[in-house]
Amino acid sequence: MDRATAERHAVEIAQRFERAGLRDVGMRLHGAPDYPAKLCDARWPLRAFYFRGDWELIHSPSVAVVGSRQLSPQGVARTRRLVRRLVEDGFTIVSGLAAGTDRVAHRTAIEAGGRTIAVLGTPIHKTYPRENAELQQEIAERFLVISQVPMLFYESKDWRTNRRFFPERNITMSALTDASIIVEIGESAGTYIQSKAALDQGRPLFLLNNCFQKKGISWPAQFEKRGAARVRDYADIGERIAGLVRRRWQHD
Repeated sequence: MDRATAERHAVEIAQRFERAGLRDVGMRLHGAPDYPAKLCDARWPLRAFYFRGDWELIHSPSVAVVGSRQLSPQGVARTRRLVRRLVEDGFTIVSGLAAGTDRVAHRTAIEAGGRTIAVLGTPIHKTYPRENAELQQEIAERFLVISQVPMLFYESKDWRTNRRFFPERNITMSALTDASIIVEIGESAGTYIQSKAALDQGRPLFLLNNCFQKKGISWPAQFEKRGAARVRDYADIGERIAGLVRRRWQHD
């Protein structure tokens, strides 16, 4: 891209931030000193991404909590129990600000007095689903919101192209965190992509036992053979994840 085109795009992006009332957006570029080293564990590290909020949270011990958008009542209870225990153990909760598991994870972390990071599947000035707009704003003001979605490209395409950004953010969530926990499997591919990314990136992956009981779904058993841990509750996760994270942070 030539300089004139880059400058024109920068002006257009700034105008969109202004119209959305956003004056607190930051950006990180691959190769810059402040680019998170752990993102380089992704197969194709992000070239750039936007953020709002407390950047220092990116350096805290963190766990991704993901699952179905149509979360069952049992899944809601499991998510809340897991997140409360993770917060008690000092972990930042990372999720994708979607409906279902993501929303429960973020909200429970806040209610429990913990920290949370939202990784969006939309540009940083957009919200999906719309009912999460207030929660997104709260996380941006108190914690951290991240988006890897290029806004001008996004606005030039239709939903068929743009929907791919949702599973792609699962790869980012895995790379950003010290481990991933899959609470419940839904109809979308997000939990599969998150799980595969965690294993590919050398991150611990925990799948709750109910994930293995979903009819017609075989990948949890396949991933268990690759090293994913089948767990029933936090008692099966706590010590193991704490030890793994301690070793990783000591090494870093």
